[in-house]
Amino acid sequence: MIITPEQVLTALSHVEDPDLKRDLVSLNMIKNLKIDGPHVSFTLELTTPACPMKDMLTNACTNAIKHLVNNQAQVSIEVTSRVTRPLDSSQLKDIKNIVLVSSGKGGVGKSTVSSNLAVALAATGAKVGLIDADIYGPSIPTMFGVTGIKPGATETTGGKALITPVEKYGIKLLSLGFFADPDQPVPWRGPMASNAVKQLFSEADWGQLDYLVVDLPPGTGDIHITIAQSFPIAGAVIVTTPQQVALADTRKGLGMFMMQGINIPVLGVIENMSYFTPAELPENKYYLFGKDGGKTLAESFRVPFLGEIPILQSVSEAGDQGKPIALNNEDLLAKTFSVIAGKVAQQVAINNAQKVNS
Repeated sequence: MIITPEQVLTALSHVEDPDLKRDLVSLNMIKNLKIDGPHVSFTLELTTPACPMKDMLTNACTNAIKHLVNNQAQVSIEVTSRVTRPLDSSQLKDIKNIVLVSSGKGGVGKSTVSSNLAVALAATGAKVGLIDADIYGPSIPTMFGVTGIKPGATETTGGKALITPVEKYGIKLLSLGFFADPDQPVPWRGPMASNAVKQLFSEADWGQLDYLVVDLPPGTGDIHITIAQSFPIAGAVIVTTPQQVALADTRKGLGMFMMQGINIPVLGVIENMSYFTPAELPENKYYLFGKDGGKTLAESFRVPFLGEIPILQSVSEAGDQGKPIALNNEDLLAKTFSVIAGKVAQQVAINNAQKVNS
């Protein structure tokens, strides 16, 4: 039996992307289709290298061809990605997606989540940058082991000098902590602080980025509003802990992104410090601060719950040593951050597709 391109594409038109709710052919995800006798090869172009369903989709493509075309077909699929972006992204045209990491309350581990989310996204092959916008307590330089390093500068063809981000672990980093004495407080008023943060976006040589993760300060202040209204934001990730006092503040922080005039998609909620598991009892989970608070919060706002992160000494130690835990592929928590990063990238792709189709 001769296999034709039309037969293969017809078969693949029965494979649907479960997030985008359309088949792979109409989404133009099938590239470079080649047929040589029983050999069928093509490229499956996903919307993010962090796609959590790449294995499921490749298996579905293979099964569709074998069941609907020829069960003797030998199918070879190369998986690549082309990260999508929001429609309203004429600003910062080289940065495809800006992802805010926020919380209504300090001390919930927002910077830890930001750092490990950036590392986990970069591990998939995505081009990632990270801005530390927490001007009063910048901690990203410590978490990446670049304290004391000063960013350089590059000159554009127009003669304008741009800040060169510090690069570590394949991630481009900028923090106001690079420009301030770590032993001195930063007594900036709101407008001055907001303008300084805006410079990290628009006056830096970021190059091509798939994701720019932004570690916001706690609360719902000037910096949040300035960033939300000045740049095209792909979405916000909300970090909380299980305690009621944290959830009450986080609820306000989450609600801010849904306010008229801001209207930023909430990609989901992450619950940090969810439970404690003793090393000698690895099957036990002790919910020290309450259970399912983050999940209930996500359900009440009808946004995704992205996952639980346990209390582990290794997490804080890794951050203090300048090596985010997500770098350690053997660590179970690194796998947790990998799953969360996949879900974040998944929600970004869904939101971008909905904007295209709306």
